[in-house]
Amino acid sequence: MKRQKTLETSANNDNLFDLLSEEIVFTILDFIDTNPLDRKSFSLVCKSFYITESKHRKNLTPLRQEHLPRILNRYPHVNHLDLSLCPRINDNSLNVISNTCKDSLNSIDLSKSRFFSYNGLMSLALNCKNLVSIDLSNATELRDSAAAAVAEAKNLERLWLGRCKLITDMGIGCIAVGCKKLRLISLKWCISVSDLGVGLIAVKCKEIRSLDLSYLPITNKCLPSILKLQHLEDIVLEGCFGIDDDSLAALKHGCQSMKALDISSCQHISHVGLSSLISGAGSLQQLTLAYACPVTLALANSLNRLSMLQSVKLDGCAVTSAGLTAIGNWCISLSELSLSKCLGVTDEGLSSLVTKNKDLKKLDITCCRKITGVSIAYITNSCTNLTSLRMESCTLVPSEAFVLIGQRCQFLEELDLTDNEIDDEGLKSISRCSNLSSLKLGICLNISDEGLSHVGMKCTKLTELDLYRSAGISDMGIIAISRGCPGLEMINMSYCVDITDRSLLSLSKCSRLNTFESRGCPHITSLGLAAIAVGCRQLIKLDIKKCHNIGDAAMLPLAHFSQNLRQITVSYSSVTDLGLLALASISCLQSMTVLHLKGLTPSGLAAAVLACGGLTKVKLHLYFKSLLPQPLFEHLEARGCVFEWRDKEFQAELDPKCYKLQWEDIVP
Repeated sequence: MKRQKTLETSANNDNLFDLLSEEIVFTILDFIDTNPLDRKSFSLVCKSFYITESKHRKNLTPLRQEHLPRILNRYPHVNHLDLSLCPRINDNSLNVISNTCKDSLNSIDLSKSRFFSYNGLMSLALNCKNLVSIDLSNATELRDSAAAAVAEAKNLERLWLGRCKLITDMGIGCIAVGCKKLRLISLKWCISVSDLGVGLIAVKCKEIRSLDLSYLPITNKCLPSILKLQHLEDIVLEGCFGIDDDSLAALKHGCQSMKALDISSCQHISHVGLSSLISGAGSLQQLTLAYACPVTLALANSLNRLSMLQSVKLDGCAVTSAGLTAIGNWCISLSELSLSKCLGVTDEGLSSLVTKNKDLKKLDITCCRKITGVSIAYITNSCTNLTSLRMESCTLVPSEAFVLIGQRCQFLEELDLTDNEIDDEGLKSISRCSNLSSLKLGICLNISDEGLSHVGMKCTKLTELDLYRSAGISDMGIIAISRGCPGLEMINMSYCVDITDRSLLSLSKCSRLNTFESRGCPHITSLGLAAIAVGCRQLIKLDIKKCHNIGDAAMLPLAHFSQNLRQITVSYSSVTDLGLLALASISCLQSMTVLHLKGLTPSGLAAAVLACGGLTKVKLHLYFKSLLPQPLFEHLEARGCVFEWRDKEFQAELDPKCYKLQWEDIVP
């Protein structure tokens, strides 16, 4: 009887979703959370869907601060509010947030916002009792009074104050006393904070897990109290020039709970100081020594007690073969190794290291210009489980070595081969890496459509492809990629001079494409870009610099279909006042680069930048600075827009091979 009644109810109900519980509908919404257009479509189906989507939304990233009251009323159950795209958040905005969200708000990101002060932060702290995370990075005008307001957020667990240069020890002391539940605090570039402020954090905030003290003028005085923190797992001391071997040698014990240590750019710390700092830190898993002391045998030997070490980053360091060999001997559980731009990396040292670390998953040997095919043979033979390999500008590696990568490292998901001697045979082999999602082939002058076609046929999971200045690529290769990789999200084919509209028409079928860079492609026209606008409606970043055949006819479809566009570069194109003004209908547009447009007038430019209400950055030629009225700049800057001026002469395009020769002259 009950079943019959249910069936009768179903028959009389037009909307079967009404029979589902709210939890089930929420689960369905979780699956369409990646594309905002899909969520919008769902909410527009009917009133019940509209209400359900409002209740389900927990995270918001508004683009315009003036829309905050309406948005917050639409979504009353928001937990996380990301305002990093709203440059002008004032105290009134924070008052609206605090009075609307109240106890539901857990996290707020103000890392790129300005114009708020003590009053707005105090309202936030007092009204949002469950606030556990605040990001105030880059708030360079905040002073100790603002820090005192933050201290009223008694349940705060995570706080970022990077580049808050006017906050002193007094403000940090208020936070230390008021926010005793802190687990993470970043004081990077807070140059007015000294040993006193850091010491207060260490003494008062016993729950600290993560501490970023990068570029602070601290000395050894605060280190003993820091290292006594029983739960400290992650400490960053990058650029702390006041810490040296002598001060570290005085430490009686290290930090047993430490899992990650970063002492990059600490020029006064050698293996002696490092040994003191990590003494007793047997649980250390990540060590970053980028641009620090030379990696010698003595330094490598200081790591001999770190049996749990999984990640070592030595970017920019001078290394020796003996040092690398010793690291291979002592650190046999490494899953990640970065030697980017290290001087002294040779086949001998690298081969010895990778032979002992067969479980490596991520390897970065960018700009290790002395290694040859010997290293690649050892890497591919030993590290067959690699998921990420970055080897930009390893110019002594011969073309045949790249075949080994595809034959032996078929679990790769990320591969950077920028500026290398790879050819079509190498690409054919690499196409065996069926899990590949990111492939960078910029300035690879020996590849052609034939090799790229193999990638398109077999690497169906590809989402990112960089072909910058790879002059041998034309329409056939791009068409193969667009047909075989429907999930493509980013493509850079700048200065691939043989590309035409055929490529763009094919790419328009890749509906997830959000980043499209085609600067210096003289044969593409407004017709091709219009197809991209219609087919790729998730487009966020567009660069058509030096595409002389693209004009206003492409801007009109962009304005209509590309409503998610945030960044556009139209320099050296044929766009005029009309096309630029059309872009004003894109409410998301925040950054615009406009250089050397022959059809652009001062009045047209002024109208366009005024109409684009969400602009935060505009890059213009210095020529316009004296032709536009000063009140215009004052109005736009008050709205949160920053102007960048360039005085570059018109530049003719170089042949890609000439470009590479010039680059080799610059880079040793």
